Formats: sequence, structure tokens, C-alpha cells
Amino acid sequence: MIVQKIDTFGGHTDCVYTLAGDSKPDHFFSAGGDGLVVRWQLNRPDLGELVARVPASVYALARHPVSGLLWVGQNYEGVHLIDPETKQEAASVKLTSAAIFDIAFYKTNAFIALSDGVVIVLDTDQLAVRKHLKASNQSARSIAINPVERELAVGYSDHTIRIFDLETLDLKRILSGHTNSVFTLAYSPNFRFLLSAGRDAHLKIWDTEREYVLHQDIVAHMFAINHVAFSPDGSLVATASMDKSIKIWDADTYRLLKVVDRARHAGHGTSINKLLWTTDPQRLLSGSDDRTISVWKLD
Repeated sequence: MIVQKIDTFGGHTDCVYTLAGDSKPDHFFSAGGDGLVVRWQLNRPDLGELVARVPASVYALARHPVSGLLWVGQNYEGVHLIDPETKQEAASVKLTSAAIFDIAFYKTNAFIALSDGVVIVLDTDQLAVRKHLKASNQSARSIAINPVERELAVGYSDHTIRIFDLETLDLKRILSGHTNSVFTLAYSPNFRFLLSAGRDAHLKIWDTEREYVLHQDIVAHMFAINHVAFSPDGSLVATASMDKSIKIWDADTYRLLKVVDRARHAGHGTSINKLLWTTDPQRLLSGSDDRTISVWKLD
């Protein structure tokens, strides 16, 4: 595998914590510690477009697939719904005084993971709270949805992953095995496996069809793994770490294919927080504490 850095997007004045796709395949959004939400065009890194500005860090950013509105999790306040075309706020909901770590959608529900251990279930049409899922006193850090098995997976700072029924919201099982906070979760595109990773630097693969038995446990990085993401065609998995590297894995065997770092690829010089595959599976974006976003081409 040959990896080449194509571009670097600069303009944020603080760490880049989150990335989100746009309806246009050659555009994407970024946000971070400076409270700026920026829209970028892949082939024009010099033309960042300010979409919104909020007065606190943004860890969670998600585009609603039906309305097209950008859901911005403003730490210690709530969620702002931004129309990226008009750059106007369509609505806002003051939900919490806790940090917002993740936002995910399923049908007419939004699931919002908070630092006080609560997952808020919000009606996306009425913007009304349907339920508070309080299963831990420690942070809910990450969310993944399996529509096939109708399950909601939540990773917590108490080292566990909890699986909820997506319809009834009842707790179905607790997965133990990590020795520190679970920062990131991702179901494989065929929903056969759930991948989890976090502060213990292990990448764990759970078999969803065998009641989440641990299928593989890989010591994947030197320091915390902040994000894991599958390529659009499902053939590759990328992990991003506090050790300043990105690793590319074969999604069938979970064999390591490539290490992307500063020494070999002019990579990031600080923690890599978020990954985003474009619709072209050979393009991978990475956001970092160094305030930049890099674009990688994989051949």
C-alpha cells in the first residue's frame, strides 16, 4: 500500500476534534476547540467557509441525513441545528451542563452521549427528550448503531460497552475487557462485528452474531486510540491515535497494512482525534490537535 498526503487544511485556532461528511461528496465539515464549524472543499484547502461559531469546544458534529441540518454539540450547553446553506441556526436545544461527546441518528431519534454518563434520546422532529439512558456514572464517550439487530452500542469511561435494544431502549448486555475508557465504536458495514478502542490502546473485535464474544484483541497503538472508521467499501479499517499515527488494517483479517506517521509521511505532530473517509475509498481525512486536517490518498 502506498500512502500519500495530498493536502493540509489549516485555519482552526485550536485542536480539531471532529469531522463530518456533507451531502456534496467533495465537501466536509470540521469543528474543535475554537468553537468554529467550517465547511471545506476537498480540492480547495485555501477556501474554508465559516458555517457557525459557538462559544465552547465542539467534540460532536453530525449531519442529519433527512433534513441536511448540521447538529453541533456545544459543550456544557446543548445542541445547535445549523443550516449549512444559509449558515443560520434552525433550532437549538439546551440539554445539559455536561460535555457532549457523540451524536448518532436512527429513524426519528437522535442519541447524544454526555460526560455525566447519560445518553439522551431526542425526537428529531419535535426536538423533545424521549428518554435519559443512565447506565453509568462515568462518561458516555461513543455511540454505534446496528439497525440489523436493532441494537445501540455505547462506550463508557468505566471501561465497558453497553448494548441497548434500539426500539425498547432496554439494556441487553454489558461487554467487559477494556482496561480504560472506550473512546470509539464502529460496526462493520455488514454488522457482523463491533470494533471498540480507547485509552488502553487495544483494538477489540466483537462477534455480534455470537452474542458479542470477543473475536480478536489487538495491541494496536502505543497510546490511546481516539477513533476507528471503516472505508466506504468496507475493505479497510483506519485507527487514529494519541501516538500521532494512523494505522490502516485489512477489514477481513484485521492484519496491519500501513502505518502513517510524521517520520514517513509528513503526518501530524500531535494527537490525531478524528478520521473521515470520503465517498472515494482512497481518500481519508484526519483531524488533529495540531489544528490541521490532512487528506491522504491510499493506493
